[in-house]
Amino acid sequence: MLDFVNDYAEGAHDKILDRLRETNLESTPGYGNDSFCESARQKIRKACGCEGADVYFLVGGTQSNQVVIDSVLRGYEGVIAAETGHIAVHEAGAIESTGHKVLGLPHEEGRLQPDVVRRYIKDFYADANHDHMMFPGMVYISHPTEYGTLYTKQGLEGLSAVCREYGIPLYLDGARLGYGLACADTDVSLEDIAEYCDVFYIGGTKVGALCGEAVVFTKENTPRQFLTLMKQHGALLAKGRLLGLQFDVLFTDGLYLEIGEHALKMAALLKKAFAEKGYRFYIESPTNQIFIVLDNRQMEELGKKVNFSFWERLDDEHTVARFVTSWATQESAVRGLISIL
Repeated sequence: MLDFVNDYAEGAHDKILDRLRETNLESTPGYGNDSFCESARQKIRKACGCEGADVYFLVGGTQSNQVVIDSVLRGYEGVIAAETGHIAVHEAGAIESTGHKVLGLPHEEGRLQPDVVRRYIKDFYADANHDHMMFPGMVYISHPTEYGTLYTKQGLEGLSAVCREYGIPLYLDGARLGYGLACADTDVSLEDIAEYCDVFYIGGTKVGALCGEAVVFTKENTPRQFLTLMKQHGALLAKGRLLGLQFDVLFTDGLYLEIGEHALKMAALLKKAFAEKGYRFYIESPTNQIFIVLDNRQMEELGKKVNFSFWERLDDEHTVARFVTSWATQESAVRGLISIL
């Protein structure tokens, strides 16, 4: 079977595995207090253009979202997100389980719009009963979005301005950030994200690492005892060197962007074939997620030879399917899929 289900099905990039083997018997302090983590922090700070950033390595994306949101918000505050946002749909209520409601708003192809966010917050405070309601305490976005779309620099700047206006932080989920940064059409850099966002994370799990994400606070705004909170939430790895080492490799010699570029090259090849063969795109994603409308018979037949994801039911006769390329996608697999489309 050909596999285009997601971008975390395989293990890790060979350079990471090689480095893990080379350093396997080295003895280091635990919980991120090792030389590998410190080296990775320095490289990430440099890449962000933010020498004073605080960088923490957490075990996964859901844990990163839960720890960051719960540590930043007060008990009476919720988090604004697109209705399709990862924390609103595919994280099993992880945010709500900590007592913080996800406040879902309409979106444009997965992207929150500054005017929509401003209107929501303004209307909230105009409501005479707002003391009895869940306060908007943070804005959450992902880049790329759940639909593989990207924010523009202007869009980030606009959301940042709204957040500053109301004194709340802007948080960016970067689970697939490497694929967004590598996109030829984007005008958003890692430095821009560090400038406009108060906190974000750099995805490793979906971008070549075995596991792990790097959470970055850029405004001298790290919550008190953040490491302790990580441990309370089960997001702190005792063998922290395993996470730091992976990010140290990813941020050496441009590997993080190289990985993204490869996935986008494979995605472009596949998109071209879908278009030439007359398939209908559900949304135009510039990154490594491809959304195709299939009639239910097509989906059943294709599923006998290819693994891909059900995304959403479009109507009684059609389904949106998602095909994903990654750092590990081989051109031979893409050619194989093209041959059976």
